[in-house]
Amino acid sequence: MSRALGPEAPAAPPVEPEHAIDEAGGTTAQHAERASVDTTVFDGVRDRATAIVARYPQPRSALLPLLHLVQHVEGHVSRAGIAFCAEVLEITTAEVSAVATFYTMYKREPVGRHLVSVCTNTLCAALGGDDIYAAVRERLGGIGHEQTSADGTATIEHAECLAACDLAPVLTVDYEFFDKQTVESAVEIIDALQRGEKPHPTRGAPLNDFRSVELLLAGFFDDPAVGGLAAVAGPSAAEESLRGARLAEERGWTAPPVPDEGGSA
Repeated sequence: MSRALGPEAPAAPPVEPEHAIDEAGGTTAQHAERASVDTTVFDGVRDRATAIVARYPQPRSALLPLLHLVQHVEGHVSRAGIAFCAEVLEITTAEVSAVATFYTMYKREPVGRHLVSVCTNTLCAALGGDDIYAAVRERLGGIGHEQTSADGTATIEHAECLAACDLAPVLTVDYEFFDKQTVESAVEIIDALQRGEKPHPTRGAPLNDFRSVELLLAGFFDDPAVGGLAAVAGPSAAEESLRGARLAEERGWTAPPVPDEGGSA
């Protein structure tokens, strides 16, 4: 005896696995995680983010300055900052994290009002860089690499070469140079920062603070929020760095011509 069958039930929609790749290049789980992070702290800079992206033919090329914008807001690259960049650029949080953890200028912990970078690479170390680093960290309360003083004045870090070997030993505050340092002069800089002062760098722009510099690094060079164009004004080259070029000019020295592909000059 046969049994009559009712109408066929509609097929259930397929369940998309968490590892499935969607049109935006990420997995379902990754995009769900991004959507779950509160990024409202960046609502005040969304116009700036849009302006950054507009500079580039491919939106993802804007990631580096966008990360600096994140640090301008929060003083480091937080989980919310990563989600914000991924949202603006329509890429995955994994792609943002891969870049943010590759470059040392992007900090994963909050930075103090100032970032003090002491070069302890070969030449600076030989000329006293290690002693300067030890004195600075002691002055800041005995903190270590990438740690911040209890009063929030400064975060200290070892720097692997600051490209100023002719002026060694050097340190930077918020990426501005203080050349030919001694233990005593470095401690004086820290004391001034702790008093709320902004000692003038040996060369380059006037000292500001870490978050303001991050806005400059995001490409907003003339923004009134960081002092306008005066914030990036100042000679950046030192006499020691230019001496070779000036001697060559005085004596008529020139580099030999570069041979062409055929081998002739």
